[in-house]
Amino acid sequence: MLDLERYEYLDEGCDLFPACLHCPLPQCRYDEPGRRQKGKELRNLEIICLYSQGNGIKELSRRYGVSKRTIHRVIRRSYE
Repeated sequence: MLDLERYEYLDEGCDLFPACLHCPLPQCRYDEPGRRQKGKELRNLEIICLYSQGNGIKELSRRYGVSKRTIHRVIRRSYE
């Protein structure tokens, strides 16, 4: 039996954050259902987190394949 308390876990994070243990998302993007969350709510949360870390509107727009206006809307709604 594997002793998980003594197992060396390699925390590689994901494409959004370099370490799982320091990720600000409330739920891992790879958790069920469907292994990868694709809903707008999670996408919007990711956009807000990345924007707060200094990523630009244009960069986020390209990354998520949405318009710059959509990015502005997501950010504006986060302040409401």
